[in-house]
Amino acid sequence: MGKFAHFESAAIHGGFTNGVDAGTGSVNVPIYQTSTFKQAGINMSPLWEYSRSGNPTRAALETLMAELENGEVGLACASGMAAIDTVLHLFSAGDTVLTGDNVYGGTYRILNNVYAQLGIKTTAVDVSDFEKLDKAFTLETKAIIIESPTNPLLTVNDISKISEIAHRHGAIVVVDNTFMTPYLQKPLDLGADIVVHSATKYLGGHSDIIGGIVVAKTAKLGEKLHYYQNSVGNILQPFDSFLLIRSIKTLPVRMDRHVENAKVMAAALRVHPAVDKVFYPDTGGIVTFELKEGMDVSIFFKSLKLITLAESLGGIESLVCHPASMTHASIPKEVREPLGITERLIRLSVGIEHSDDILADLTQAADTAKRYSEGDTYVI
Repeated sequence: MGKFAHFESAAIHGGFTNGVDAGTGSVNVPIYQTSTFKQAGINMSPLWEYSRSGNPTRAALETLMAELENGEVGLACASGMAAIDTVLHLFSAGDTVLTGDNVYGGTYRILNNVYAQLGIKTTAVDVSDFEKLDKAFTLETKAIIIESPTNPLLTVNDISKISEIAHRHGAIVVVDNTFMTPYLQKPLDLGADIVVHSATKYLGGHSDIIGGIVVAKTAKLGEKLHYYQNSVGNILQPFDSFLLIRSIKTLPVRMDRHVENAKVMAAALRVHPAVDKVFYPDTGGIVTFELKEGMDVSIFFKSLKLITLAESLGGIESLVCHPASMTHASIPKEVREPLGITERLIRLSVGIEHSDDILADLTQAADTAKRYSEGDTYVI
């Protein structure tokens, strides 16, 4: 985090010179809403030339994220999937990419349905079994992409050990850090080479931005990634970059409340008679749980009053989703169900409302689903 000893200070003052705009003294980075920049003359290597290649507002965000993740180069992309797509441009036909066997549906889709057509092979492996993981690497394996914790089952993976194995085989390690954010976890410090984020989630935090972040550990790797980003035009616009900078300033405060509330929800769900399993790694703002057999998840969702059924996560409001039909629908049923992504699985993104209000809504919806399963049709 450079000159800042604490994350909270870096989140507010990082990303541009001394925490203020050098040109005006503004304590907020201006929105440079421009497509191009005046040049003094030909062959004079201007700092800014065209906003696809670089924009001061976007650059401030990219520098901020590189500082917060302890990396060398940051890139701000059009979405979280665009961030992953930028990374995948590092690979060529004939290469193999390993993934954990439990990854976000969009990651599965882009690898197996898009890049497979370009000759890039994907192999899923249980990354918690280090012996199997070691044997999964071949001469063609160029990278491993993992989540920790995973979406939606929240499995915590050993980034350090996975990185050690991958590097021994000459492969790079890409970690999706969306769920933890750099406030709770820094994968580059644990051995990873690249971090990606769906900035739409906790970094943005207000359900009003679509964006993605890539952070490279080394300048050399960052230079390659920037080349691909610039070549395909995979950029975040100035206004959205400005909004992300604004949101990141409050990231530590929001994450503290997300975690505090999530702990309350996880504890309550573990003892609720309608709930069979609870997945929560004791940190973060996501709690995943499975209703007991015979429970109708649609009744649970219909009964909610405060919590909203919607795609996405990480916003200030509490959201629930049904992974099997929403976020992981692109993964075939015969693949997802053995992993535990069943029809009764629910992912709860715990917001920063008062915990009593979230808990009351969660409890009454689970109670309603239980009564309905016992034959009380009046609850509909």
